[in-house]
Amino acid sequence: MFEVSTRSAVEPFHAMDVLAEANRRRAAGRSVVSLAVGQPSHPAPAVALEAARQALETGRLGYTDALGTQSLRQAIAQHYAEYYGTTVAPERIAVMTGSSAAFNVAFLTLFDAGDRVAITRPGYPAYRNILAALGLQPVEIAVGEEMGHTLTPDALKAAEAEYGRIKGVLLASPANPTGTVTGRAALSALADHCARTGTAFISDEIYHGLTFAGEETTAIALSDEAIVINSFSKYYCMTGWRIGWMVLPQHLVRAVERVTQSLYISAPELSQIAATAAFRGKAELDGVRDHYRTNRQILADRLPGLGFQIASPMDGAFYAYADVSRMTNDTMDFAWKMLREIDVAITPGIDFDPVNGHRTVRLSYAGATEDIVEALDRIAAWV
Repeated sequence: MFEVSTRSAVEPFHAMDVLAEANRRRAAGRSVVSLAVGQPSHPAPAVALEAARQALETGRLGYTDALGTQSLRQAIAQHYAEYYGTTVAPERIAVMTGSSAAFNVAFLTLFDAGDRVAITRPGYPAYRNILAALGLQPVEIAVGEEMGHTLTPDALKAAEAEYGRIKGVLLASPANPTGTVTGRAALSALADHCARTGTAFISDEIYHGLTFAGEETTAIALSDEAIVINSFSKYYCMTGWRIGWMVLPQHLVRAVERVTQSLYISAPELSQIAATAAFRGKAELDGVRDHYRTNRQILADRLPGLGFQIASPMDGAFYAYADVSRMTNDTMDFAWKMLREIDVAITPGIDFDPVNGHRTVRLSYAGATEDIVEALDRIAAWV
């Protein structure tokens, strides 16, 4: 059930390899449809683009405070008040160069080399790779149907009994690749356990705003000691802008500021300006979410009939995680054959689950509806 990772610090991220090959084939004139990477096909909201356009016209862009512009930190705080009904002081918010930078900064601030950090399996592969690259020990805990596809205090206690003290817990809700939404009660139980045991609790909330079933709860509403990481990449359709944020316990703010100063100086000012404006584009963005909802239903209706059994409820994010063991016992080979034979790109599950991922795949439904339908039609003929 549990595994302390002993793999190399930097493992291949096959989703990006598949994307690179898909791009090469597309450049060569092939009609490629990609369901491999979790990237919205919609551009940043119009108000964000206009704000960036005006900022470029001034030509006066430079470094900001390491923790971000005051206007963006205030806008994020206002978002917590309006969306969650939760008060967060702007001084507890740190603007980051995307959530990837936030994970680096959080791990460096919270842990020492050799510390164990619990993550889910299946789960986002960058967690495992970043932790290992920093000399930390990822403790991968299998989360199946019997656990509600999420981490539980009992699972953490069992992992500690087997491997020793766990210094931190990282949980994503909605989760990549499973789409699992951890409800308020389960999230509260986990936060309470971490508070009682002095375990750092990191809540990855980058898919908030994209919940289709269940309760979308921010860990900030449950614990002042939680470290929340969020991003403008997913709901706000701003992947290429590389902009995100952290909400921190007050006592960690200065430490995060110092690490950020040393590693990144600050997030790009242009991206911060666009992100501040993006909060005014929620009507447009909710329309994009409705588009995802349509794509989600198409996949839910058609995948089982093609031999893709949904492995966990598609409650949030924009992924379907499917068991294809009826067709293959090697989803790496399965994904490459699919790309080469019918020009459809999907992600092999081995990225997300090094133990059982040979029988699962992930399909993203963040793209155009016509692409989803075309991909499924090709797969239907192919299988």
